[in-house]
Amino acid sequence: MVETLKWDGQALWVLDQTKLPFTVEYRRCNDSGSVAEAIRSMRVRGAPAIGVTAAFGMFLAARNALETGADLSGAIRNAAEELGKTRPTAVNLFWAIDRMRACSHSGMPKDVLSCMEKTADDIFREDIESCRAIGRHGASLLHDESTVLTHCNAGALATAGYGTALGVIRSAVAAGKKIRVYAGETRPYLQGSRLTVWELMADGIDTTLITDGMAAHFMAKGEIDAVLVGADRIAANGDTANKVGTLSVALAAAAFDIPFYVAAPVSTIDLKISDGSGIPIEERPAHEVTHITGHPVAAQNVKVRNPAFDVTPASHIRAIITDKGIARSPYGSALSRLVNG
Repeated sequence: MVETLKWDGQALWVLDQTKLPFTVEYRRCNDSGSVAEAIRSMRVRGAPAIGVTAAFGMFLAARNALETGADLSGAIRNAAEELGKTRPTAVNLFWAIDRMRACSHSGMPKDVLSCMEKTADDIFREDIESCRAIGRHGASLLHDESTVLTHCNAGALATAGYGTALGVIRSAVAAGKKIRVYAGETRPYLQGSRLTVWELMADGIDTTLITDGMAAHFMAKGEIDAVLVGADRIAANGDTANKVGTLSVALAAAAFDIPFYVAAPVSTIDLKISDGSGIPIEERPAHEVTHITGHPVAAQNVKVRNPAFDVTPASHIRAIITDKGIARSPYGSALSRLVNG
């Protein structure tokens, strides 16, 4: 299982996911600006991993302020603002920033810094533990000899380690179940073909790559037993934002009565947003659609829309698998119990 992030006590090393699967390269981040760039450019991606990365970015901003004699409160405030603008859909980003900012009330500057370092380390460790818990809860939903369709990447690369949706698959395989995976390529940035397939094959899990447009075809042929995806934000009613294209998969699954599962930690649940219409949807640059690995694949100067996420209605989700347990409809009460319990 690949390490997405490494903290050496001085700097955060981020696995550059834009270069996978061809090159495994870590980039050193020693200030909040380089952390923000890593998130914005999708060198690190996936809601849980973004949260962990931002936490260390906040600590680095505070540490650098103390070392240079800059205003500590101002540095923390500026880092929170800069990091918060990088990927607006992923609620884990803001959850982690808020936890780090809470350290501002810890007393003397050295106490604030100590609190922030411990909190960042806690967020890192908790993420791995929560992914393993998601895996344990979700594995019971997958039958032996199942073929599971997944969309985008919700594996170790999207978290501090182990993964959410892929964590469920890993746990099912570890329990002795024979699981086959169909992975959608996931346009526009190809996280499915570049990342998910690479992860699963490295783990020796039976994996088949399909294009995004093939999902309904294989469902109609009876070749898909379940759909399992991650999430970047889950509204209070269960509406879920995930990589664009997820909604199409959910609609097809509903048409063929195939269970559609979402796997995410409770930190991805945003009870302040009542439904999916309130989830901010990030729009990304046109070149991610018009180019692949730097090479043009579209007519020059064509107009492009590139939303990074879409929202799947709760009515199309069979269950939401979290680190605190499995939620089923009605999601309003079920998710509230998991978050507040």
